[in-house]
Amino acid sequence: MGRSFGWLWSAYAVSTYGTWIAFGAFPLIAVQVLHSTAFAVSLLEAAGLAVAAVVAFPLGPWVERRAKRPLMIVMDLVRFLAMASVPVSYFQGSLSFGQLLVVSVVSGTASIAFTAASGAYVKHLVHGDRLLVANGRFEGTSWVATAAGPPLGGALVGLLGPVVTVLANALSYLLSALGILCIRGSDVAAREASRQPGFFVGWRFILGDRVLRRLFLNSILVSGLIMATVPLLSVLLLGEYGFPAWQYGLAFGVPALGGFVGARLSPRLSARYGRHRVMIVSGWLRSSFPLGLALVRPGVAGLLTVIVVEGLLITCMGVYNPILATERLQRTPADRVTQVLTTWSVSSKLLQAALMVIWGGLATLTSPLAAITLSGLFLLATPLLLRTDSGAA
Repeated sequence: MGRSFGWLWSAYAVSTYGTWIAFGAFPLIAVQVLHSTAFAVSLLEAAGLAVAAVVAFPLGPWVERRAKRPLMIVMDLVRFLAMASVPVSYFQGSLSFGQLLVVSVVSGTASIAFTAASGAYVKHLVHGDRLLVANGRFEGTSWVATAAGPPLGGALVGLLGPVVTVLANALSYLLSALGILCIRGSDVAAREASRQPGFFVGWRFILGDRVLRRLFLNSILVSGLIMATVPLLSVLLLGEYGFPAWQYGLAFGVPALGGFVGARLSPRLSARYGRHRVMIVSGWLRSSFPLGLALVRPGVAGLLTVIVVEGLLITCMGVYNPILATERLQRTPADRVTQVLTTWSVSSKLLQAALMVIWGGLATLTSPLAAITLSGLFLLATPLLLRTDSGAA
């Protein structure tokens, strides 16, 4: 797929590794350094997502009109500066819950813009049937980073504290910017873009396409219900059950190997059984396994339960996600990719934020485990949107 794609893939890899090394860093800092409650941790995650999504609301047309490589570099530098401010403040003794919130908003907004620009640039670089292979490589890289990052991050936390992993994440964005800077060749930018907010343009296009509409609704509901449990799992495992940081990292790192396997299998399964059938089956399975987290208990048995449940879930996601990404890019015209991806990302983050707040309240009224169980029950209904007559390729 060429040297340009290689540099883009490398930039994606290094920033993804940085992100997963810092997995759970903000909830961990909130719990262990700032002594925040379960609701406050959920609020931190939710508010960062919601405000970032609102700030990113008008970004679609703005990103669409601009050359994508310089924009991605700028967004990487913004994320580097935001993340680097956390260890600086920590060592100065001035780190606060408010700063974590601001950093979450800034980095989240920059990530939305970066993702939209990179999606359009991938479609510019890679054409036809190679898109599924390219998306499979991104997905596989993501899951390898997910497998290696949390255990390494957990070890760093145990040795040097949670703030060090945030610094590693900041440096990864700087290296990503340097990788993108090395790309040569043509760029992509729309000559004209609608004056309406990109969110509305993207919404109109998504809702007007029967297949994209179903995939969109399924995607944001599944991601929202899964992400609503992430801060609660942090509180449950790190707080109530007293898992050390390295076990917490292990619980989410080992299962990610399944995501790598799934991403490698995705093009082969699609070629053998058809993309539509593989999407339906993996989509159903990925919504079924999270209910197993209701069985999590303290000790080794609880750790193994998390590893097995997350492993099954992530393997299915590894198969499903490249097909979803390919279907979305192929069904979207080049001059609408950025706006569709922005709408998709903003909508997903807003719903995630809302569900995080709701689930944080449920956990406060009941318990983190009860709220996690309820999320698993709701997830069982989401595959109804993936009807076999949807017409996905």
